Amino acid sequence: MSHTLNIKTAGIPLNQAEKALIMIHGRGGSAQDILSLSQHLNVKDYALLAPQALNHTWYPFSFIAPVEQNEPWLSSALEMVEETVKAAVNAGIKPENIYFFGFSQGACLTLEFLARNAQKFGGAAAIIGGVIGDKINRENYKGDFAGTPVFLGTSNPDFHVPVERVYATANILREMNAEVTEKVYANFGHSINEEEIELANSVIFK
Repeated sequence: MSHTLNIKTAGIPLNQAEKALIMIHGRGGSAQDILSLSQHLNVKDYALLAPQALNHTWYPFSFIAPVEQNEPWLSSALEMVEETVKAAVNAGIKPENIYFFGFSQGACLTLEFLARNAQKFGGAAAIIGGVIGDKINRENYKGDFAGTPVFLGTSNPDFHVPVERVYATANILREMNAEVTEKVYANFGHSINEEEIELANSVIFK
């Protein structure tokens, strides 16, 4: 199984924008769902791009299942993110003006993509996610974020994402020169809260 490139758009037309925000939906969600969140973010002058996962799922099993169990979906999903980035770059938007927002499974996919392709991006907000795999394969993660701001928000506990993986992800990103802000909410549940939106706005979309 693999995904077909299907990018939903909103905001400023890509060919007129100087900044792009790539939004990655969670399991069971949709590109339209995550795009609707943008009305709460300081992204009025951004082109908004949201790839749609086949059957609303980027990969079938937990993000901390052995990677081979999630193949070939996972590799295909990472390719979809890469193609979405390329669409922005091909429209003349520089990588340092490309931003990311991911939730849950979409946050995991966003973080895995970024860690594998580190460079100076505009910034990223990942709510309830971490890098992917039953064990962390540090060899997969290359590049230098050159000070890219990253916000990680999560609940502890979270049914899907152990807080330890969020901390481990933050450490990897810091080693790769990202400016990481993390916030853990006790017993908040598997959703996005108002303060996380405010932090994303103040740290990333400022």
